[in-house]
Amino acid sequence: MLLWLADFLAQYFTVFGVVKYLTFRAILGVLTSLGISLVFGPKMISKLNYLQIGQSIRTDGPESHLSKSGTPTMGGALILLSIFVSTLLWSDLSNHYVWVVLLVTFVFGAVGWVDDYRKVVEKNSRGLPARWKYFWQSVGGLGAAIFLYMAGSTGAENELIVPFFKEVALPLGTFYILLTYFVIVGSSNAVNLTDGLDGLAIMPTVLVGGALGLIAYLVGNVQFADYLHIPYVHGAGELGVFCAALAGAGLGFLWFNTYPAQVFMGDVGALALGAALGVIAVIVRHEIVFFIMSGVFVLETVSVIMQVTSFKLTGRRIFRMAPIHHHFELKGWPEPRVIVRFWIITVILVLFGLATLKLR
Repeated sequence: MLLWLADFLAQYFTVFGVVKYLTFRAILGVLTSLGISLVFGPKMISKLNYLQIGQSIRTDGPESHLSKSGTPTMGGALILLSIFVSTLLWSDLSNHYVWVVLLVTFVFGAVGWVDDYRKVVEKNSRGLPARWKYFWQSVGGLGAAIFLYMAGSTGAENELIVPFFKEVALPLGTFYILLTYFVIVGSSNAVNLTDGLDGLAIMPTVLVGGALGLIAYLVGNVQFADYLHIPYVHGAGELGVFCAALAGAGLGFLWFNTYPAQVFMGDVGALALGAALGVIAVIVRHEIVFFIMSGVFVLETVSVIMQVTSFKLTGRRIFRMAPIHHHFELKGWPEPRVIVRFWIITVILVLFGLATLKLR
């Protein structure tokens, strides 16, 4: 929005010409979303406390979590507000990729909001029934997949890029729709499963989102794409502004979500952020690298699958409790230790994922 205004003003004041640079707008995106989160965070927390929108805690979990009962949740709405405002202000709104990511984020955020609302306001412990939650997630994921498939104008946009190999790209055809669907829905639920400790989900989301923003910038630049032997996707670079806004909003939220948390993001934040990361990874054609960088999310999801499968087949549990971060808590690890170690693992995986761009 402000890009159009800056283009107009640049005719009279050349200083406004700097706004056309993607890197500058990404920086402004970070600062804008961070500022919104920090300014409106305390007000939202006070409002949630006043409305008694507090988190309910499982009685079969770690005893240390019982003290968190009543902590305001649905704070993810603040993250989404910061992202949307910042992105709409600083991105090129004529870019269809920006609108795809915003719409997917909105749809999954709406699903999470309804689920949270039914749990904490209507006091319905089931929240949104699983079948309806999955249905609306499928609508959002499948809708985005079909649109991106139809909008693809070059072969590179429908190929699966394999890291470490310069010329290996697998044409997907209509399987692109299936892959996109599973990446979006899967990453959404994976982030949601990880959101069980103070700051555990938001920091890896910021790190992975920042890395995807860098990849989007490289993929959207024909010179960098040619140099690194990665596919060039025209217009994908504009997603760097969205990723920057996500990083800023996430850091602002972490200010209040760090241990001991003053607010939780809830499903409204976790489902939306996970879906946003997934659709960006698909657009920039780096699904495998995204899988590597999201190792913590993958680990949490796999631990739940293994736990449920083992219990149904053998009646035994593999872990003391799933997702796996609760397993380490029940082993005696203090919550901050679990959180920080998972952050460190994410930093390592993100750096490794970025290294694959050069190791070809």
